[in-house]
Amino acid sequence: MAAKKDTIAVALKYEKSHAPRVVASGKGAVGEAIIEKARESGVPVQENPALAEALSTLEVDQEIPEALYRAVAQVLAYLLRTAGHLR
Repeated sequence: MAAKKDTIAVALKYEKSHAPRVVASGKGAVGEAIIEKARESGVPVQENPALAEALSTLEVDQEIPEALYRAVAQVLAYLLRTAGHLR
């Protein structure tokens, strides 16, 4: 199956003492591979094309900018609720 050219995926890591940071980013086939690896590893995936586009401009290992805190916090809250860690 061919990867969609417009697929963008960004993986974030969050440690409580720091802002979330980008740990992987890619478009097309690389983006599809990031999504597949997340699913294989049991990591929840949320589609948010606008946020993925904004985050894809960051370098790997770069913390997210303050301007994206609210959007990323909403995604993290959704993922924590999905995993049963928030009610």
